[in-house]
Amino acid sequence: MEVEFGSFSYVAVLAFIVLGSIWLEVALRTRVLIRPRRLFLTIVPVVLPFLIWDAYAISQGHWWFDETRILGIYLPFEIPLDELLFFIIIPFASILTLEAVRSVKGWRVGDEVP
Repeated sequence: MEVEFGSFSYVAVLAFIVLGSIWLEVALRTRVLIRPRRLFLTIVPVVLPFLIWDAYAISQGHWWFDETRILGIYLPFEIPLDELLFFIIIPFASILTLEAVRSVKGWRVGDEVP
């Protein structure tokens, strides 16, 4: 039996990634969500250049998206909403994972209050 996600395929993968990492916030007390400024300042420098890169690649025909697998909501420069969510969710999941490892290992990066 094959389950067809259709236009929710990309978003379903992103939801799986969020669910696979968000539990770390509670279970290991990573404290990522209680530091929104830090999270914002970490994700924005990733999102902006990749959106610019995507816009260029799409405009030149180097990059495209399977329209049967995305929501069909487009941002300026023909960037699918799904792609913007990817550029936010992947760094977010990475930060949660890094902070979880730091929590378990007791690693410090130097900006914590002793």
